[in-house]
Amino acid sequence: MAGSMAGMTAVICTYPLDVVRARLAFQVKGEHRYTGIVNAFHTIYLKEGGFLGFYRGLTPTLIGMAPYAGFSFFTFGTLKSLGLKHFPETLGRPSSDNPNVLILKPHVNLLCGGVAGAIAQTISYPLDVARRRMQLGSILPDSEKCTSLTKTIKYVYKTYGVKKGLYRGLSLNYIRCVPSQAVAFTTYEFMKQVLHLN
Repeated sequence: MAGSMAGMTAVICTYPLDVVRARLAFQVKGEHRYTGIVNAFHTIYLKEGGFLGFYRGLTPTLIGMAPYAGFSFFTFGTLKSLGLKHFPETLGRPSSDNPNVLILKPHVNLLCGGVAGAIAQTISYPLDVARRRMQLGSILPDSEKCTSLTKTIKYVYKTYGVKKGLYRGLSLNYIRCVPSQAVAFTTYEFMKQVLHLN
């Protein structure tokens, strides 16, 4: 619960920066709506409802955090438990602070973390697609159809389908997400050893 609340607080505080980043990244050469970061903030504030303009897509972001984090930790924990239970000699090694306790070898941690990240990303990806469409707001020609989470998901599904709509770009996202989660879980397990938290 504490981790979820911390994550949601961080997202709420930094979300306007993410919206501006998405808008600037989406600009096509020759069709610049914004001349820079300050101009993007100013334009969004003036033309898209003040501060509310910076929070388009916040709901799917917050809703998406729960399944992503939940499935990620659940999958990692399950893989870790199953691996140590069924293949202790192959996948495990004694803990540095308590030789009677087995922990995963570093390369197995990386693998389990990567798999956990891939599964979590696959489950929560449609919410990420909705978030990005809502963040882009008035830049998209069909922005009036993407004003809420439900409307956005229905529109993307009806217009583009599952593969080319709700899961468009997932394979590229794996390139970022899988290594990131692999390193995050491996670092987490390593720091537990260093700080003697097992």
